[in-house]
Amino acid sequence: MSSEIMSEIKRDHILRLLEDGKREDGRGVEDYRKIQITTDCIESADGSARVKIGKTEVIAGVKIVPGTPFPDTPDVGVLTTGAELIPMAHASFESGPPGEDAIELARVVDRGIRESGMVDVGALCIVPGSEVWMCFVDIYALDYDGNLFDAANLAAVCALKTATIPGVQYGKGEDRPLPVTCLPISVTEVKVGNTLIVDPNFDEETISSARLTVTTDDNGNFRAMQKGGRGSITLDELRLCLDRAVEKGAEIRKIIG
Repeated sequence: MSSEIMSEIKRDHILRLLEDGKREDGRGVEDYRKIQITTDCIESADGSARVKIGKTEVIAGVKIVPGTPFPDTPDVGVLTTGAELIPMAHASFESGPPGEDAIELARVVDRGIRESGMVDVGALCIVPGSEVWMCFVDIYALDYDGNLFDAANLAAVCALKTATIPGVQYGKGEDRPLPVTCLPISVTEVKVGNTLIVDPNFDEETISSARLTVTTDDNGNFRAMQKGGRGSITLDELRLCLDRAVEKGAEIRKIIG
């Protein structure tokens, strides 16, 4: 996401550290920064979560309302994900309609949730062909220091996991938990020089040549994948990314609980 220019001195310093398997903040190449999760943080939302990965911070809210199903899926609920990169999160973000970065962020998060079947949208039907529950997930970047993809994914997943269908509010029966089947977790790596590193911070992201985000489900099955950047990733590097996605995904699910 970053297009900032970095001094050659700092770039060389990061590259030299990575040659020895080290990073500026003391992490190893496979290590995440500290992950902090707070749920039910937006009173007006039906589900919400605030996530910090290091200094990167994202908040997600879920709103569930009754609406009309799509004609080609008359007995299936609707799930929509949107993202906004607000200017206060970083100097490179601008106000106005969502740009390419925000659209890509929303699509990557949405694809992982949708392809994993995290939400049983079939159970969101109220009256077949007439009325279904529509679930809207809104993601906002609050502070950007690299790896928005994993922070946004985690915020959206935790918001959905804690969401409640407001049946009483709309006269549609009792309130009940949103039908969640699994926790799709994305793991993002970038290639800096010849080294692949997990959870890049802003500086590492700035000088990376390629990015790969891999989403797995509870069973370690691959559900979504998105490459970014102009650089290439070899087959062996891809295998490494996939293995790490399974391993780190399992670790993050333990944090969620």
